[in-house]
Amino acid sequence: MTRASIVVPSRGGSARLPMLFESLRAQTDPDVEMIVVLDGDIDDSDSVVARFGKELPVRSIVFPENRGRAAALNAGFFDATGDVLIRADDDLELEPDFVEHHVRLHAEAPRGVIAMCRDIFPDTPYARAYGIRADEAIRQQAFATPPERTWQWWSGNVSSTRDDFHRVGGYDEDFRAYGWEDVEWGYRLHQLGREILVAPGFTTLHHGPVTSTTERVQRAFHSGEAYRKFISKHGPEARTFTRLDRSPWNALVRVGSALSTERSLGFVGRTLDRTLDRLPEWPAEKLVALAVQSAADAGRRYPDRVRTHL
Repeated sequence: MTRASIVVPSRGGSARLPMLFESLRAQTDPDVEMIVVLDGDIDDSDSVVARFGKELPVRSIVFPENRGRAAALNAGFFDATGDVLIRADDDLELEPDFVEHHVRLHAEAPRGVIAMCRDIFPDTPYARAYGIRADEAIRQQAFATPPERTWQWWSGNVSSTRDDFHRVGGYDEDFRAYGWEDVEWGYRLHQLGREILVAPGFTTLHHGPVTSTTERVQRAFHSGEAYRKFISKHGPEARTFTRLDRSPWNALVRVGSALSTERSLGFVGRTLDRTLDRLPEWPAEKLVALAVQSAADAGRRYPDRVRTHL
């Protein structure tokens, strides 16, 4: 047994994994293992894991084909030996006390732990107009969330005890499209009666944020569809979105939602990415926000329009 296990779901991550492994090398708590679950090895990531595994406590589980992130998480967590089980995405850079911090928070009380990351953006029109400010707003919102609702932030830098993971059970592998397999697991931990803490003091860096409006609206659209599946499983008491009110802004969102398809959202995203730098700051931010919110609402209201999977 080890003190902690870090499970990393990865697909096409050979260029991202070395930074993660170097940050594992710098940990102040060395009693840790890292399990990288390759969800179909499309770029020889396993050779990267093997190279670093010669000197670090890193090993891999390799799926012969793509099975989805939920299946990858389950394979890693059910194989893990640690008392504390930590999830980390393959594009994170862990601060030196990352493992120590997660372990200490579980020693203090029975709980789930959510550590918010800070996005590191390349210099793109989307990042300047919307992404950087949205990232800061999301982190502020998470820390202000009432304790009974913090489960909705369960994501790519979280932890539970080994015992709690097995009480809750694995991630639901029916969530094959983009998003909500993580929040759904956090909701089940909440139903177990555990406190879920959005923990201060983490400085984890996320090097793989969305870099364009095109990608952001696509993710919002697919996430909206996955949310619909989440509500169909857990019922209206699990809602995280309320019905749009009659404000002028939400009237625009409803119109945008009604017109949204994968094709139209792609056109809107590409058009905004070409024009954001020529717009003043305020309208540029609002146009991206409108596109994102309309796409998310469309995914929730018209899930049959989602034709492809991210």
